[in-house]
Amino acid sequence: MQAVAGIRRGLTIDPAGEEEAPAQRFGRLVRESPVVIFARRGCYMAHVMKSLLAAVGAHATVIELEGPAEERAAVEAGGHAAVPALFVGGAPVGGLEGLMGLHLSGLLVPRLREVGALRA
Repeated sequence: MQAVAGIRRGLTIDPAGEEEAPAQRFGRLVRESPVVIFARRGCYMAHVMKSLLAAVGAHATVIELEGPAEERAAVEAGGHAAVPALFVGGAPVGGLEGLMGLHLSGLLVPRLREVGALRA
């Protein structure tokens, strides 16, 4: 995994040189940041998700998955059907539809405040 301007690419680097199982790595990455998006490189839906979050004042950590194996691991470990997959405070929100549902219901900003992604 490489960090580039707020974007993390891949899931290959393990902490302290230790090997992690994909499910453990996925869980760790979700816990490291209050708002995480797992997506394919260049995914327009992930771009829209990131833009909406930025518009309300939250900045997501975007982890770009490299290859079908990483995508499968992220999907299986996160219990979500596909990528992009959004996690807020470690809890799965879903994809773009889940994010839009939270936003339109008025629950997005309170949830982001609750997890520390926005100032109160």
